[in-house]
Order: sequence, then structure tokens, then C-alpha cells
Amino acid sequence: MNAPVPVRLSASSLRAHKRRFAGTFLAVVLGVAFLTGTLVMGDTLRASFDTLFGNAAGGTDAVVRSADAITTPGESQGVRQPVGTDLVRTLERVDGVAAVAPSIQGAGQLVGANGDPIGGQGPPTLAGNWITDPELNPYRLAEGRAPQKSGEVVVNRGTAEKGGLAIGDTTTLRTPDPVEVTVVGLATFGGEDGMAQVTFTGMTRADAEKYLTARPGEAASIQVRAGPGVGQRELVDRLTPVLPDGVEAITGQESAAENTDMISSQFLTLFTTFLLVFSGIALLVATFSIHNTFAIVVAQRTRENALLRALGAARSQVTAATLVEAAVVAVTASAAGLAGGIGIAAGLQALFPAIGFPFPEGTLVISALSLLLPLAVGVVVCLGSALLPAARAGRTAPLAALRETAVDTSGASRARAVTGTALLALALAVTLVGVLLSPSWLAGLGAVLTLAAFVVLGPVASATAVRVLGVPLDRLRGVTGGLARRNALRSPKRTAATAGALMIGVAVVSLFTVFGASLKATMDQTVSRSFAGDVAVSAPSFGAGGSGLSPRLAGAIQELPEVDTAVGLGRGVAEVDGQGRALTVTDPAALNRTFDLGAVHGSLDDLGSDGIAITENEADERGLTTGDTTRLTFTDGHSGTFTVRAVYGQSELAGDYVITRAAWAPHRTQDSDTLVAVAFEDGVGADAGKAAVEKVADRYGNPEVQTREEYAESSAGGIDMMLTLVYALLALAVLIALLGISNTLTLAVHERTRELGLLRAVGQTRAQLRAMVRWESVLVAAFGTVGGLGLGAFLGWVLVAASDGASDSAFAFAVPPAQLAVVALVGLAAGALAGVRPARRASRLDVLRAVATE
Repeated sequence: MNAPVPVRLSASSLRAHKRRFAGTFLAVVLGVAFLTGTLVMGDTLRASFDTLFGNAAGGTDAVVRSADAITTPGESQGVRQPVGTDLVRTLERVDGVAAVAPSIQGAGQLVGANGDPIGGQGPPTLAGNWITDPELNPYRLAEGRAPQKSGEVVVNRGTAEKGGLAIGDTTTLRTPDPVEVTVVGLATFGGEDGMAQVTFTGMTRADAEKYLTARPGEAASIQVRAGPGVGQRELVDRLTPVLPDGVEAITGQESAAENTDMISSQFLTLFTTFLLVFSGIALLVATFSIHNTFAIVVAQRTRENALLRALGAARSQVTAATLVEAAVVAVTASAAGLAGGIGIAAGLQALFPAIGFPFPEGTLVISALSLLLPLAVGVVVCLGSALLPAARAGRTAPLAALRETAVDTSGASRARAVTGTALLALALAVTLVGVLLSPSWLAGLGAVLTLAAFVVLGPVASATAVRVLGVPLDRLRGVTGGLARRNALRSPKRTAATAGALMIGVAVVSLFTVFGASLKATMDQTVSRSFAGDVAVSAPSFGAGGSGLSPRLAGAIQELPEVDTAVGLGRGVAEVDGQGRALTVTDPAALNRTFDLGAVHGSLDDLGSDGIAITENEADERGLTTGDTTRLTFTDGHSGTFTVRAVYGQSELAGDYVITRAAWAPHRTQDSDTLVAVAFEDGVGADAGKAAVEKVADRYGNPEVQTREEYAESSAGGIDMMLTLVYALLALAVLIALLGISNTLTLAVHERTRELGLLRAVGQTRAQLRAMVRWESVLVAAFGTVGGLGLGAFLGWVLVAASDGASDSAFAFAVPPAQLAVVALVGLAAGALAGVRPARRASRLDVLRAVATE
């Protein structure tokens, strides 16, 4: 049975013009591969953590802990009060209980052999008691022995390798007070050297109570193992009646599931969402390239399609033939992308263990969704991109077979110019309303409309832009440059569509560059405006990492003759009128001397143990003023009425709520400071004062002592790391854009075969021909780069303005000219690179055959 006419036509066209679709094929392959790799990697990591926590908690049948947790905004894991270790004896007497062990946990950061702290860049740095029952202990002793006396510790093997530590080595553990410890054993967690980048130090129970808790007799939780024949749920049911109020028991399986969910909600969801966003950007860029390829192919086949129509082919048949071609490319490229994505995930599976990440050694977890979703997205993107060109092919009139060429006037369309201008005006209006007024989602809608307006106006603007950008070519490259400029002007719509892919890539790069620079400027502005001290002492870390600073450090620095004021900022957590809030624990009077708190109503000198200071924003939101009272409930379950004795204006470094150390002391757990601000006496030089502070800090774990400028710069250090990752991921989108430019030029060379042959016949050299094609590519890239820079800077401003409106802190907008200049140069270099292959192919054309081409 013969295939339908559209299928036969498509098969014939694909066989005859395989190279025309090479760029489209690669664009789809790359986009689908990135999406597939992200999904497979996410599924495999989730399975990895399930296995990891399941193995680690395999011997724990029940966990006894505080029933309530206080969660502050922006944090998904709450803070629970400790449970009394005297409950262990009660639990041991319950029928069906085989073993009970308290689990004491806190922050503890080891110092490596080179003197630098280990970890602290996001994942927690943990310390705790080494549980002697091997089934209740999630860590397994792999080398050495368990700690037996004070100062001996077991560390997870991954931490030891990172820090260059071995059994028998002596080092410092920041708890945050520095403790000298000796490594006597190495451990694994769930069969791995560690849980990702988390570090763990196991101490004797006495040491853990001494350094990690506010007072002896407290533990984070109590682990329970059931006797033979007792299930986990049955054990929990037996334990519950003997538990005091405010304490609960959950099964070991529920505890493991909570830990896995915590990782999934905090790290994996953010990680995979981040990668999926870039997959979407790559596929959006691919859409421009695919659409442009099919639009050019349809334009080149105008006479062919007209002849088919003249011979009786229906419009639907011509349209269907083009869509079948797109479907074949889509399915084959998406299938190849699936294989490539699985290969990417397999490569990461081999790479991650080298950087301490627990990727399972077995087979990858490949779900049906991880295969079907990228396949469907690849097919939909490819078919959707080809839909308009296919419809245009179907509308080809039979009389078009008599024409030699078709004139593209799309760039000069008055309707397009009017529509694009109106859309741009609407986009700007919506954006300004969202930024200046509310709601903030209008700013996002305005950004999307702005992108749409750029796409619509692209063909209108391309002619003017290419003329302006191409002026230097006439002077520098003479006739060759003039021809390159005229070729780029020949089809404004094609030029705009080709440059559109690069424009999106450059716009996203520029957006993150501007936003990153604005975050740095904001941090610098915040420190300059709020921090009135001379130096800051900090333990650099972010996320849950690090151990903080000893709360005794500020007092030791205060005793220096060079120092006027030294104040430490600690952190606490409490419910304020039923809502979880972070508290700044400090000496409020000293705080006012080293930080600019703005206008202060009331007095910070007499907060005492029952007073609190809050910011104006919080006071307005809660309807409070000086003299009013509010109720605080702490993690230990105790509540108290606090009087608002001061309202201050700025909260950027000081936080929204301030209480004294005396007020916090009865409720504290492991105490630490996040920052110590130091102001020197009059006449003390910066170098002399800093050197004196460094000598004292060395006795407390050697935290960093920085000037105000250094502190601002280091506080923004994570932004550069983020930008490096963003640039690496966006390289895929730029690569796809390059493929689009290269593919367009290749098709244009094919389209202009006879013209190129005539140029060669009248004396144009191969070198001149190559230069002409390359400079055309550079002009197209320059148009996309300039448009992308403008769009990215505008979207960066929108993001900064929206963030400013959604935050209490004032965001600063900054445009980094040096970085954007580098982006522009990369865009132009990318255009030159994309033109190399088409230029080489054009220069190799046989002159006589090219002239004779129809």
C-alpha cells in the first residue's frame, strides 16, 4: 500500500536535503538532552538519599523528640526544644524496648591540617555524641576506634579526606568555642564516606553535653531500638503513654522519610528547578533556530511548492508535508536527546563521588516521566516552531512558480511596526505599575510582554540596526564589508529571527550579570550604611554550615586598649505573638554604637531581661509602639511577656527583633555569635587595631578579621559563585544560538549559490568571499547582542525593583560596564565563530556550476 502523498513528499525532501536540518537536529538534541539529564539526575539523587537515610536509620525503630518546632520565615526546618536525657531510664523500662540512646547534636566545624575550616559552604557542619550501640548509631566505624575519653573524636571519612586528617592527628573543633581534639576513628554514613558535603564529628557523651548544650541532661532526640517481634508502629504505641506533655515518638521510617523530604524540599527541589529553568531557556532559544530554519527552507521551496499546487496538490497536503518533515526531525532528534541526557546523568553519576556527593553506584533511576516529558517537549517545540512556516507553505499560490524570487517585505510592514510599538508601550506601562505600585506579579507580566514586543519589532528594527552597526564595515572592509551589510539587510525578518536566538541568550546572561552586580552593590550599601564599626570578625559560611563565633570573643576583644566597643550579634528563635521570628541576641546599647539603626524611639539602654526592641516595619505591621507588650514563646516551651522599649528604623544587619543576652540565657541551647563588630579608640590606626584584634581572634578558632570594605566584599562572595554556575549553564543556550546562526547562513549560501558564483566570476577572491559571509554573521550577532544587552539590562532593573518592593531592605541597581562589555565581545566572537563553516563552504563552490545553478 502506498504512503500518503505528504509522507512521500517529506521523505523525498529529507533524503535530498539532509544537511539543511542539521542545525535544527542539534538544537533539539541539546535542549532535550539537558532536560532529560536534569530529570534523571533528580530522580537518581532522590533514590540516593532514600537509600542513604534508610541504611543509616536501619537499626532505629523509634525516635523520641519534642512535639513542637518553631519555624522562621524562609526556613523549612524548624527548631525543636531539647528533651531530657532522664527520660532514657523511663523508656528502657517499656516492654519491647531493646536499647535506648540519647542523640546530642549541635554545630561543630573541624579545622583541617592546613588551618582552614572544613565545609561551611551550605550543608551543615555537625557534631554530636558517639552512640555506642552500633544499630542505633547512623554512622558506622570504618577505621580506628570509638572515642573513650575527653578530647577524642570520630569524624566521617569524607571530612577527614577533605581536611587532610588521619587517625592520630590533633586539630581544633569550633563549637564555636575552640576545642582541641584528637582523631581516633573514621566513620561512614549509610555506607558512604559522608552525607554529601555534611561534616560530622562524634565526641564522648560528656564532651557533647559540655560543648554542644546549654546545660547537662539535654539531647536533641532519643533513639530507641525494639526487641525481637516488635514492629515500629507497635513500639511507638507502647512508648507514647509514658511520654511527658510536649514530647512525641515517631517511627524510624517516618524519621528517615522526614530527613529525605527535608533534603528534597530544600536542596533537590531548588537544584532541579534551577536546572529546569535553564533547560527552558535552551529550548526557547532552540525555538527561534528551528522556526528560522523551516521558514528559510519553505522560502527556498516556494517554486517547488507552487509547482505542486499547480499540479493539483491541495493546501493541506503541502502544509502536511512540511509538518511531517518537522515531525521526523523532532522525533529522531528528541530520541537522540534522550540518549544524550541519560549519558549526561551517567557522567555526573561518575563525577559526583569525586566531589563528595552521594550518587549511587548502581544503575540510574529512569522513570517514565523522565523519558516521556522530554520527548513530548522536544516534539512539541519542534512542531510548534514549524507550524507557521508550514502554514505559509500551504498558502503558496500556483502562480508563484513563474517568479524567479520572492521579495521579503516583512521587516517594513507598517502593521508589524504599529503592533510592536503598541505592545512595547503596554509592556512598559504594565511593568512600571508592577514595580512602582503593586502587585509585583505585574512586573513579571510586563517583562514577558517586553520580550514579546522585542520579537515582534525585531524585523522592523533589524534594517536600521544593521545599517548603523555596519557603517564601520564599509570603511574597514570596503566592498566586502558593504556586501556583507547588504546581505544582512536583504531579509529583515530572517535577520531578526536568526539574531533572536542569540538575543535571548545574551539577555539572560545580562539579566543575571546586572542582578548580581546589584546584589553586590546592595550588600556594599548595606554595610556602608548600617555598619559603623572599624573591623568585623566573622566565620564565613552560608546555609546551615559553620559553627559561628564564640560568644566570649566580643568580651575578650573589648578588653583591648585599642578597642572602644566590641559587640557580638547572636541569633535566637522564638514565636512572637504566635509567629516564628528570628531574634538578635546582643548588648543593645553597644549595638547602637557600632551600627546605624536609624531613628530610635525609646531607649536601647534599659531593655533588661523583659524588654525588646523592634523595627518600625514590624511595629507598624503588629500595631505596636514603645510601652506596649508582646508575648514571646521560646523553643524550651516557656513563654513570657516582653515590653517594647525601643523602635528603630533600620534592620538590615541588626535584624527585626533585638533582646539582651540576659533575656535569652534561660532559653538558649548552643550559644554562638554570627558577627562581632569592633570600633577602635580615637587615634588608633586601622592596621594596628586590626592586628590587635587578630591576636585575640586567634585564640578563639582564628575567625576572619576584616575591614568594613573587606567584610562587604566577602559577604557578596557567594554571588560570584552563583554567576559562574549561571554562565556555565547559559553556555548551552549560546551554543544553540550559534548553531542557529550557522544553519541560517549555510541555508543562505545555498540560496545564493548562483549569486556567489557570479561574484567569483567577476573577480572576488575566495578570501573575500569567506570574509563577506563571516562579517554577515558578525552583523547578525551584533544585532542580537545589542538587543540582548538592552533587554537584559531592562529585565535586570525589573528584577531588582521587584525585589526591592518585596523586601524590607533597600536594593541598589547597578550596571557593570566591564562585565557587559565582556558579554558583548563574547557575542561578537560567537558570531564570527558561527560564520566560519558557512564561509568555508561558500568559498569552495565551483564557479561554473554555481553560475549555472537554477
